[in-house]
Amino acid sequence: MTLRLYDTATRSVRDFVPREASKVGVYLCGLTLQAPPHIGHLRSGVNYDVLRRWLLANGFEVRFIRNLTDIDDKILVKAQEQGRPFWSIAYANELILAQSYRALNVLPPTYEPRATGHVPEMHELIATLIETGHAYPATDGSGDVYFDVASWPAYGSLSGQVPEDMLPAGDTPDRGKRDPRDFALWKGAKPDEPADAYWPSPWGRGRPGWHIECSAMCWRYLGPEFDIHGGGLDLTFPHHENEIAQSQAAGLPFARYWVHHGLLSIAGAKMGKSAGNALDLAYVAELGVRPVELRYYYAAAHYRSRIDYSEDALREAAVAYRRIEGFVQRAVERVGAGQLGELPAGFVAAMDDDLNTSAALAVLHEAVRDGNTALAAGDDVTVRTTLAATRAMLDILGVDPLDPAWTGGGRADDLRGVVDSLVALALEQRAQARGRKDWAAADAVRDQLKQAGVVVEDTPQGPRWTIGEQD
Repeated sequence: MTLRLYDTATRSVRDFVPREASKVGVYLCGLTLQAPPHIGHLRSGVNYDVLRRWLLANGFEVRFIRNLTDIDDKILVKAQEQGRPFWSIAYANELILAQSYRALNVLPPTYEPRATGHVPEMHELIATLIETGHAYPATDGSGDVYFDVASWPAYGSLSGQVPEDMLPAGDTPDRGKRDPRDFALWKGAKPDEPADAYWPSPWGRGRPGWHIECSAMCWRYLGPEFDIHGGGLDLTFPHHENEIAQSQAAGLPFARYWVHHGLLSIAGAKMGKSAGNALDLAYVAELGVRPVELRYYYAAAHYRSRIDYSEDALREAAVAYRRIEGFVQRAVERVGAGQLGELPAGFVAAMDDDLNTSAALAVLHEAVRDGNTALAAGDDVTVRTTLAATRAMLDILGVDPLDPAWTGGGRADDLRGVVDSLVALALEQRAQARGRKDWAAADAVRDQLKQAGVVVEDTPQGPRWTIGEQD
């Protein structure tokens, strides 16, 4: 395998060499569950799903861990505002997140740990840091425990920040800190917080700081050292910087590669609930864009690039995907679905080049053009091989139209049957109109179908229809 990945820690594209020859351990920072996910959050899941699929396609056994932050300042604020237990808010949003990932055909993680389930591991790490002089309990009686930033000379190496120029850590008040830059490992219980939002600890009742939870879960499920740590570019500092410092100070080698994805913004601003610009899957559905088309939209951009969302760009991506889908449908009608074929060399080279999905899609679209040409020429041999290669590429990206995740079942199949019957009836009426040379009536049927999103194509084998636009 010649995969090369951009490593934030070295600021370079490096050959990917896993710790074990046939196994890869990946940790992805998941969502803080104070609110339902928006399409900016969901980009992360799709980006790392493509990475995971590429590793699997190359024969690796992948242990993929994606955490859930179910205790946090923001969640506690929501609990107080809504008069609900913090855990009920977190769990409700966890269910929505899981449903959203399923809708986008994101493979389930090997395990999806919650922060609240790993307090003992956090206590063990914090105790080690105190014993080695890298952390200290506050002396003000608050019950807080802080990481001593000055004790770790490499602090700032991931983000490239200089400690002398850093602002104070904003996760707790400065009281009880030796240095304003020190960050909280353990937060003592406060009178104004929910009464059930605490755990006993050697330093008093409290709850974990944000950063220590990920170090504990990485250690628990991937061991002292693992291959890839992922997350949004906005997590580089302070979250990932703090993870490295506290983990390595506790004697854990930690992540070998840091792979960060670009953010999805809207009108140049970060998408978020607090900004009032968060868009979810329901909004996308109202635009007439299917989840598979949203996934294609994510994949069309390189994972490290910023996507500035616009409805026009999303709709253009949907049209592009429907053209690919149309070829697959026409080819299957002609030669059958067959099996997934070999990946073209150009596609492999693009994916090995830091997961360059935009270049990979150029290879895919070229194959679709060749396939359509073969269809028009009646060249079934070329149609069959091109379809197999096209579906193999689409499978890596998670957007193969024949994937059961998209073909669905139950109600979806029932509706497809209804649509098939209604369109067949309309096409029969059109054929009867053409038979009696009533061209106006025939054209009216075709136009009405087009307005409903059904495109009719006259072929030597008879009329066929697809959803969306044709080439």
